[in-house]
Amino acid sequence: MEIRNIAIIAHVDHGKTTLTDAMMRQSGMVSADDTKSMDSNALEQERGITIYAKNASFFYKGTKVNIVDTPGHADFGSEVERILRSIDSVLLVVDAQEGPMPQTKFV
Repeated sequence: MEIRNIAIIAHVDHGKTTLTDAMMRQSGMVSADDTKSMDSNALEQERGITIYAKNASFFYKGTKVNIVDTPGHADFGSEVERILRSIDSVLLVVDAQEGPMPQTKFV
């Protein structure tokens, strides 16, 4: 079985968790009406941001995909750097209107 370890990186509120949720729905791992499946912490749900990196797995065309939803705020840059050491590839999400933010450039 082929395995891919990926992380999604973006500035806060640029769609990391939304993209992760969409990938999970597409794979059939969560129902179509389930949103923010990765933001399970009460503070994350209240503020609408990812604070703690979380991982999930799903199968896509015979490949097991381990995906990590990373925090997007500058204060959590060290958390993102730690994650980068344990993955195969990164999906970088950049807001087309705002462009790359300073912490996105740093990471």
